[in-house]
Amino acid sequence: MQLPDSTHAEISALCKQGDDLARAGHLEESKNKYVAALRLLPENHREWEAATWIYAAVGDVHFQMKNYDKAFKCFYNAAQCPKGLGNPYIHLRLGQLYYEQERLDQAADELTRAYMGAGIAIFMEDDPKYLEFLETRIAI
Repeated sequence: MQLPDSTHAEISALCKQGDDLARAGHLEESKNKYVAALRLLPENHREWEAATWIYAAVGDVHFQMKNYDKAFKCFYNAAQCPKGLGNPYIHLRLGQLYYEQERLDQAADELTRAYMGAGIAIFMEDDPKYLEFLETRIAI
């Protein structure tokens, strides 16, 4: 299924604004742009691939704000959307969030999925504690 061109363009514009605001450190305003984009999706929004990356974007904002419970819900939702399950980045964030919740077996599982899907490079932009933890669970 494809979104109408006008809807896709509006969602893309809102997400770009959200990305720009996030880069500038305006996280709350960024989140509001992403949520507005999510609301433009048709009723069964989890059926649309756009929901995958919008949920991930909202989740990233919450992750940066250390709102780990809200971030987890967003990434969990992203994993339920098209192309979400198996996406190394989504598994990385889920693993990091499980780690922050001290659910270490689940963290190891998700971080392993991220590593298997994208290699060690996916860990390089975040706190090294996640990779250090994974190294205690699998041979890297």
